[in-house]
Amino acid sequence: MDNPSRSERTRKAALDAALTIIARDGPGKLTLDAIAREAGMSKGGLMHQFPTKQAVLRALLEHQVAHFEALHKEYIAEKGATLAQPQLSAQIATLRAAAMQPQSIAVAFLGALVEDPALLSISRERDTERAEAIRVEAADPELAMLRRAAAQGLTLSTIFGISEMPVKERARLFDLLLDEGYWAALAKPKKRPTPPRTPPKRR
Repeated sequence: MDNPSRSERTRKAALDAALTIIARDGPGKLTLDAIAREAGMSKGGLMHQFPTKQAVLRALLEHQVAHFEALHKEYIAEKGATLAQPQLSAQIATLRAAAMQPQSIAVAFLGALVEDPALLSISRERDTERAEAIRVEAADPELAMLRRAAAQGLTLSTIFGISEMPVKERARLFDLLLDEGYWAALAKPKKRPTPPRTPPKRR
């Protein structure tokens, strides 16, 4: 096995071990020693890839962000041309995908929140960009942001285990949030700025 392949395998083993430790024992038990033991590698080998615990957590979050960024782009490529609001639909579809695999996402975000909340800036910056793109494309930006917030609420309540909503009901709600025809009747067009009044000329 060449060095790049070995390095990638080591990284994956370390990240999988970190997810296992956080899920099983809690973020407070995540240490480089614990990761090395769980992954079956030397601490020196681990530190060659991740010199600190924060580096492990950052890699976990970056992996999640990259994964869902790829899903977003794939959705745009496949369906964007047929949609009035492709950015919004792609984000709702991506959030639905996240709700279907909550464990790894919850573990990564929980670990970052406990150990270093500043790490969440990785996803926060991208989220800000997504929100602006959704506002720009929408005929009714407030309604678009409402649909986005509803999708986020469904996903986060699932990820953190605070929702008892049946899977089928959650799926129906995501389908409804993605139904552009349903929301079109509620949309209010953007208000055009009123031009300044020109005072009448005096004779």
